[in-house]
Amino acid sequence: MKIMISGGGTGGHIYPALALLDTLKQRHPNLEVLYIGTENGLEADLVPRARVPFKSIRIAGLKRSLSLDNVKTAYWFVQSVLMLRKEMKTFRPDVVIGTGGFVSGPVVFTAQQLGIPTILHEQNSIPGLTNKFLSKKADRVALSFAGSESQFPDANVRVIGNPRGSEVLKTTVNEAAVRAEYGIDERPIVLIYGGSRGAEAINRAVIEAIPELASEPVNVLYVTGNVHYDNVVAKAPKADNVHVLPYVYDMPELLACASLVVSRAGASTISELTALGLPSILIPSPYVTADHQTKNASALVESGAAELIKEGDLTGESLVRSIRHVLAHHDEMAAASKRLGFPHAAESLADLVEEVRG
Repeated sequence: MKIMISGGGTGGHIYPALALLDTLKQRHPNLEVLYIGTENGLEADLVPRARVPFKSIRIAGLKRSLSLDNVKTAYWFVQSVLMLRKEMKTFRPDVVIGTGGFVSGPVVFTAQQLGIPTILHEQNSIPGLTNKFLSKKADRVALSFAGSESQFPDANVRVIGNPRGSEVLKTTVNEAAVRAEYGIDERPIVLIYGGSRGAEAINRAVIEAIPELASEPVNVLYVTGNVHYDNVVAKAPKADNVHVLPYVYDMPELLACASLVVSRAGASTISELTALGLPSILIPSPYVTADHQTKNASALVESGAAELIKEGDLTGESLVRSIRHVLAHHDEMAAASKRLGFPHAAESLADLVEEVRG
């Protein structure tokens, strides 16, 4: 089997693709893969690190307002399609899969023009422009959230969850070794992170919260994102139970040891939390399209699996208050989270690939 796959920009588009490939490789030891991304996106780091063959194209997202940049985007879209036509005729993929981000647009579009079966995976409850545009001609559209079907009225949709959630369940964890690696004791772990690139608002709140967190019976692991790390370390008060990290490549290992997660409400994050049955405090990014992170979080909040803090209401005080509340109600919130998970999402998406391949 030959698979071409594309997704980029953020870990939320890349990790589901890698999880799917891992499942397909287990089923098809001779699987051939080509991953298409951009040379400046996070995929240019994560995909080769996963030992997946990678090629880049030059492409950018459309601006929602009138802009000369859209002329350049249209030019590079056409150039990418011309290059991809040659690549696909040489590689001859059986199925082409798009997991989101503007880079997947020309890849799936080209496959559809060539009559190659295509699958889209939509991680968010509110789809992006790329997937909405491509969905009508896609052979299958796989959704992460029940209730999103109405966003694709003319597509062949299946609700399967997010493959990233399946991936974290495969992680074999030696908790004692993890605690030793980060220098933390047996107290519960509160893991705080603001996504693959970090978040300034969360940084400010954590820095404000550290004096209070220092007296709490917990270990705090805070992942700032590489670009924010030096600034946070310079400003953050010192506390023996608060550990500041720039980036974590093996996040599933840490998640498996955590008692509580504080994070944005990205789709991959939510899939991981629910697969593991982790209670959470979700701080949706207000800067994403159609405020989809708030929508992503709503099912968890309504089911009692998470608390939500709007970024405008986020302070050190509100963060500490929510951490105390969730830890006091940990067991029931963990059970609620577990009920929302799709533990077999990667297998379900692999089934769809085999289905459209015929």
